[in-house]
Amino acid sequence: MSFSYKPLWKLLIDRDMSKKDLMKETKISKSTMDKMGRSEIVSLEIIDRICNYFHCSIEDVVEHRQQEEGQNGK
Repeated sequence: MSFSYKPLWKLLIDRDMSKKDLMKETKISKSTMDKMGRSEIVSLEIIDRICNYFHCSIEDVVEHRQQEEGQNGK
């Protein structure tokens, strides 16, 4: 699986908000934010907190990237 949090980073820029601000407002840990920074999977509970905070849909936070042929998802 391949996911990107680029929509979230753009949203933070649009809202003039830092990752640290988001962590504080949504009670997301630094390790979870680091995972998101590396485009790793986080729980839907985290995505839900972010969506609820911004009153947005999941597509405003995360996007799925198609894997290139030959990749097995590991």
